[in-house]
Amino acid sequence: MTATSAAKKDGGRILVGTASWTDPGFVERWYPKKMAAHERLGWYAQHFEMVEVNSTFYSVPDARTVERWCATTPNNFIFDVKLHQLFSFHSTPRKLLPPGLQRLVQTDAKGKVTASTTLRDALLESFLRPMSILKSAGKLGVFLLQLSPAFSPRKHELHELEPLIEKLDHYQLAIEFRNRDWVVGNQLRSTIDFLRKRHVGFVNVDAPASDHFSVVPSELSEITNPNFSYLRLHGRDAKAYLTGKTVASRFNYDYSDKEIDEVADRSRKLAEDAKDVHVVFNNNNLDYAPRAATRLRTALGQSVPPASPQTPELF
Repeated sequence: MTATSAAKKDGGRILVGTASWTDPGFVERWYPKKMAAHERLGWYAQHFEMVEVNSTFYSVPDARTVERWCATTPNNFIFDVKLHQLFSFHSTPRKLLPPGLQRLVQTDAKGKVTASTTLRDALLESFLRPMSILKSAGKLGVFLLQLSPAFSPRKHELHELEPLIEKLDHYQLAIEFRNRDWVVGNQLRSTIDFLRKRHVGFVNVDAPASDHFSVVPSELSEITNPNFSYLRLHGRDAKAYLTGKTVASRFNYDYSDKEIDEVADRSRKLAEDAKDVHVVFNNNNLDYAPRAATRLRTALGQSVPPASPQTPELF
């Protein structure tokens, strides 16, 4: 059984998925027991029409891996892909670069790469090579650039993003700001105008209510490219978000039914002005994300198979 179409009669398509399909909590609590690792993506694709690939933040996948992704998913399945952390102003250890580039870079005393235009260009070329497989298969959705909270208006300027934006002008690109100073007060309009002029998507978020500099306000629902809107859901626990030492602890949140209904309403409103809406659950502790995503699809009237199908035990 495959997930039915997310097309809407009165607006754009709403595609619902999770950030990654391989989190330990998914394996422990959501996938059928004893399911082999290579079978999980295909099973995931029976329940959702898209996924956000987060492993690419840490490494460049090889071509054979991407070919397997394509082979094990339906023709209409979409992969949104997070760009490598070197592009998003995060400090990057040399070991996270492709082997061919590791030998060519300089590092500081902590083993962090000294970024340069030459290095970024070489990494992008290496990155886009396997991505061309997804694009040729019609399965490449949006590239996600998740900026570091250290990328702030006090230390940086938006034009620093232009070289990457220009090199990705034949792709759909969305930018998630992790420093709220870009999207509050007078700076908000400048940021939105910058993205709109360059046809780059603004990543809207569902996040805790907090004035901390690393938490972007959830009340924003900006569309800067009419072809798509992007909504990432991080949970609403401010203490966990700000003090968690691991990814799972930071985004440890189980959305209530009322909150899922709120997300459904927000998604429908975004779909009034965008051709596609990509809704990604990043509350990736335990199996909270896939179960919340399934509940959202149900709230949106999208038909999904049962969470626990009658699958024979795998020996």
